[in-house]
Amino acid sequence: MTKFEALGLDKPLLDAISDLGFESPSEVQEKSIPVLLEKETDLVALAQTGTGKTAAFGFPMIQKIQEESRTTQGLILSPTRELCLQITNELKLYSKYVKGLNVVAIYGGASITEQARQIKRGAQIVVATPGRMKDMIGRRMVDISKIDYCVLDEADEMLNMGFFEDIKDILSNTPKEKLTWLFSATMPKEVATIAKKFMHNPVEITVGSKNAGASTVQHEYYVVGGRDRYAALKRLADANPGIFSVVFCRTKRDTQRVAEKLIEDGYNAGALHGDLSQNQRDLVMNSFRKKQVQMLVATDVAARGIDVDDITHVINYQLPDEIETYTHRSGRTGRAGKSGISMVIITRSELRKIKAIEKKIQQDFLSKQIPDGIEICEIQLYHLANKIKETKINKEIDDYLPAINDVLEGIDRDELIKKIVSVEFTQFYNYYSKSKDLNSQDSGNERGISKGDIPSDGSVRYFINVGERDGYDWMSLKDFLRDTLKLEKEDIYNVDTKDTFSFFNSDAQLTELILQTFTEFKIDGRFINVEVSKSPGGSGGGRGGKKRRGKKGGGYRGGNKSYKGAGKKGGYGKKGGKKKQGFY
Repeated sequence: MTKFEALGLDKPLLDAISDLGFESPSEVQEKSIPVLLEKETDLVALAQTGTGKTAAFGFPMIQKIQEESRTTQGLILSPTRELCLQITNELKLYSKYVKGLNVVAIYGGASITEQARQIKRGAQIVVATPGRMKDMIGRRMVDISKIDYCVLDEADEMLNMGFFEDIKDILSNTPKEKLTWLFSATMPKEVATIAKKFMHNPVEITVGSKNAGASTVQHEYYVVGGRDRYAALKRLADANPGIFSVVFCRTKRDTQRVAEKLIEDGYNAGALHGDLSQNQRDLVMNSFRKKQVQMLVATDVAARGIDVDDITHVINYQLPDEIETYTHRSGRTGRAGKSGISMVIITRSELRKIKAIEKKIQQDFLSKQIPDGIEICEIQLYHLANKIKETKINKEIDDYLPAINDVLEGIDRDELIKKIVSVEFTQFYNYYSKSKDLNSQDSGNERGISKGDIPSDGSVRYFINVGERDGYDWMSLKDFLRDTLKLEKEDIYNVDTKDTFSFFNSDAQLTELILQTFTEFKIDGRFINVEVSKSPGGSGGGRGGKKRRGKKGGGYRGGNKSYKGAGKKGGYGKKGGKKKQGFY
C-alpha cells in the first residue's frame, strides 16, 4: 500500500498521483485528507504557502463530488487570477481519470460571457476570484445555492486584499449545511471572524506553529544608511551569482522606480504592480517563470498568488507595514522542501521591527553585512573562472583556430588566462575596487579579519570548491561540513553556496582542524579543497553572536538591452545587451 493509498484515496486519484510522480504526501496533506474524507466537517488548516495545500483540499473534493450530476457542488475562492488558474489546472490533472468532472475558472480580465457559458455546460467545481464571482452572482450567471463544499484558499491574503465584504456576500448565497474548508498561512482577526461566522465547530490543523515562518527559509537583515538602500540591493545581487528573486517594495511608485534602475544598470529585472494591464502582467510573469527575468520587483498585492518553486531569494527592499505580510513575502522562497533566503534591507531606526517579526515567525534573524567591493570581486572572479571551465566548446570555432593562433602567438598560458579573464573582469573591478562600505557603522557587527592574515581569535572565512552544481544548498553543505569535521551545528556559519563553489565561516581556533581535514581530502575520487578566503570577514559580521550567523545568498547580471517597453511600466531587461559593471 502506497502512502497516498493509506490516506483513503480512490484508484482514479491514485493513478493520477502516479502519473504526476508524487511519492509521499506533505504534512498538510497527511493531516487534512483523511479528516476530509472520513468526516463531514468544517476545517481550518494553517500552513505556509508552498506546502501542497491544493492537493490537501483538491483530492477530497474530487473524490466526494458526484460527477454524474451537472450541478455546481464545489466552490473554491482564491485571491488572484494566477492562483485561480493554477488551482484549476492542478485539479484537472488530479481528476484526469474521473470521467465527466468539469472544473471551470472564473476570474477578471477574461470574457465573463464565455465563463458563464462554460458553467452552463456543467461545472461541478468552480474556482473563482471573489470580485468576479460576486459580479457573476449579481448577474445570475452562476448558481452556488446548492454547493456541498466551499474552500477559502489563502484566506488571509484575500482578506488583506480587501475582499472581506465580498467573501461575506458570496458565502451568504451558499447553503448553511455546506462544509467549509479554510486554508491560510496566518490567522489574523478577519480570518477568525470569517471562521466564526460561517463555520461550525471546525477541525483545526496546524502545520508548524501558528503564523510561524517556514523552517526552510533563512532570515537575514542588513543595516544601511537610508540613501544606500539601492546600492545595497545591487551588491546583494552581485554577491550571489545565479540569483532568482522577488524584490518587495511598499508602493507601486517605488516598485517601478527600482525595476527601471535595475534594468538601466544591466540586470534582468521586471516590475509587477497594480498599474499594469493584465497583458503586461502576463508578459512579465511568463518571463519570470522562464527565468528571463531574474529579479522581479513587486508590490505585496501584485505578488500574491505567485507560485514559482525555484525562487532562491526574497529581498525586502522595504519592510511591510504588517508583520503577517512579511510571512507571505518570505514564503515565496524555500518552497517544496527547498532552501531559501529572505533578506531585509533596513535602516537603524527599523531595527526594532526585526525583533517584532522574530517573535511572530518564531525564528531568529541573522545580522549580516553588505559585502565590500573586494569580496564581490572575489566571488565574481571564481564564478567567471568556473563558467569558463564549464563552457561547452563550439566546434564551429575549429575553422578559425589557425587565424586565432596567429593573433595570439607569443602569449604564454598564464598571460593568456589573465587576458581572457580581464576582458570581462576589469570593468567590474574598476567599479567595485574603490567602493565605500555601505554598512551602518553602528549596526553591531565587526568586520572579520585583515586581508591575508589568519587571526588567533574571531571569525575566519573559507572557500570550498563545491556548490549547487554538486547538489549542495546552504543547509546540506553546513551538515556535510559539520559531520565531516565532527563539530557542533553552531561551529559552522555564514554558509554561502554558489554554482560551483561556496564560502563558510568558523571561529579561528578551528582553522587548523579544518585545513588539516581537507588536505588531500577526496569524495568519489575528487579532491575537495578548502582555503582561507581573501575576504575573511565575509558578509556575516565577523564576531557577531552565533545566534545571528548564517548564510547569505547569490547574483546574476543581465544585459541592459531591453525588450520594447523596458524601463516603462512592466518592462524587463533582455539578456545579451551592453554590459555595465559586471560579467556573466
